[in-house]
Amino acid sequence: MPTWFDHYVIVDWSAANQPKMGRDSIWICHLGPGGERCENPRTRHTARQFLSEILRTAADRSERVLLGFDFPFGYPVGFAARLGLPGVPWRAVWDEIAALIEDDERNKSNRFEVAALLNRRVSGGRFPFWGCPRGFTHENLGPRHHRGHISDGLDERRLIDKWMIGAQPCWKLAYTGSVGSQVLTGIPVVRAVRDDPRWARDARIWPFETGLDAPGDAQIVFAEVWPSWWNWKPTREPGEVNDRAQVRHVARLFAEADRAGKLTAWFAGDPNLSDEEQAKVVLEEAWTLGVMAPRRRLRSVTIPPAPVDVGTRLLRITRNDGQQRRHCEERSDEAISMRPPKPRSEPKTYEYLRDPAAIYRRSFAQIRAEADLGRFPVSLRPLAIRLAHAAGDVAILDDLAWSRGAAAAGRLALAQGAAILVDSEMVASGIARERLPAGNEVICTLRDPAVPALMASCKTTRSAAAVELWRPHLKGAVIAIGNAPTALFSLLEMLAAGAERPAVILGFPVGFVGAAEAKAALVAFGRGLAFISLKGRRGGSALAAAAVNELGWRRPPGLPD
Repeated sequence: MPTWFDHYVIVDWSAANQPKMGRDSIWICHLGPGGERCENPRTRHTARQFLSEILRTAADRSERVLLGFDFPFGYPVGFAARLGLPGVPWRAVWDEIAALIEDDERNKSNRFEVAALLNRRVSGGRFPFWGCPRGFTHENLGPRHHRGHISDGLDERRLIDKWMIGAQPCWKLAYTGSVGSQVLTGIPVVRAVRDDPRWARDARIWPFETGLDAPGDAQIVFAEVWPSWWNWKPTREPGEVNDRAQVRHVARLFAEADRAGKLTAWFAGDPNLSDEEQAKVVLEEAWTLGVMAPRRRLRSVTIPPAPVDVGTRLLRITRNDGQQRRHCEERSDEAISMRPPKPRSEPKTYEYLRDPAAIYRRSFAQIRAEADLGRFPVSLRPLAIRLAHAAGDVAILDDLAWSRGAAAAGRLALAQGAAILVDSEMVASGIARERLPAGNEVICTLRDPAVPALMASCKTTRSAAAVELWRPHLKGAVIAIGNAPTALFSLLEMLAAGAERPAVILGFPVGFVGAAEAKAALVAFGRGLAFISLKGRRGGSALAAAAVNELGWRRPPGLPD
């Protein structure tokens, strides 16, 4: 069977800060028509030259090359947005890292300084990168894990990292498994080699430039690999370091899969990925070549070493719950990527965030990352965030309307003890009264015994009639309407006729009839009336209550500003 590639190049990368050979340094195995060759370049600069020479020779002969690098090609989704980078996320991040990293011919790099800079841009603190050598001090990079991923809204691991048990996070820059330093020093090299004008037209980064599919007519394909994914350890030659044995083993493994006609299927990744997950992988996070399904950690199962061949392996499983020992023989169509058998079914549990304060912090961090808050006055931005949070949708902010100084007027009124007039019990129930600044009274007149008679005499709705009972409380009040358009129309008619002015109107009536028109009338009312509203038919009690809560909320420790 003809193979897809002519050359298989596997690179074990290193972020060492000085020239280094042997263990924990750069190892490259090149398996091609001329045989197998393993090299141990002393520096990243030398490694780049060696790889370029392989590609030059292959390009001259129109031969196809697969280059696998053992570090992540992407970061968890949202990193580019948090950095404020425009364009396609993966490429924007690659370009930014390449522009910032300085890495000389003696392996001296500024990766820790770059990580600190990126932390400052993302969070203003020591998140998300962590880990640094002794003696390195910086206010934006700490030596220990910050434990901030749940609260700060940027995942610790990519989707593929969650598929692969034991994969280290790309934010980790130091200590055992410091893959983060490999990423910062490796991406600029892969980018430079891929963009070399001698072969750039025929080169592709998988899956960013190919999609989750076979690389088509690309002559040179760069891919992320993880040698530890494969379940067995390579056989070492006498005196051979593990790094050399590993790249040699993986190069042979890829070549064998190609000869068997299976390698091209690996470029699809996990075929069960949803459309949303595939988009995340292709646009930002990348994938690891050869991973076709998640590897799950077994509970209370011990799997001792067992002899393995490419087609079959024998598993000796001892269950620690006292059940009988058993032997089983497992065959797989994807024999090269063996996985343990599935554990017996257990009670269904879900992984989800349970800490209320952490949920708030993460939610608000995501809103800040997704919404264009710069178009709002500074005083209005917290309220805009709260409204997006209540709706679960930042798109509603496109219709937010307000008068100058409205947010400040509402905060001042509540701080001075102003009453809060609401058009429905749902709005009243949504207001966090225990956190209002002055024990403010919340007034809903909808169930007042006088309302039915007012309905009959005014020939109007119950909500509009209830607004007539607001007259004694109007002056300086905060009004929150989240249900009835007729309540807002009735209020505006009262104000036009000379009724006392409230401090601010929070106008969020909802519906298909009258809601958009009532809010348009509020926006056009003029006469110095302070308001905050949402144009169109959308609105609701949750939004009205959220607006009150934001203007008056005395936040407990741990919740976002």
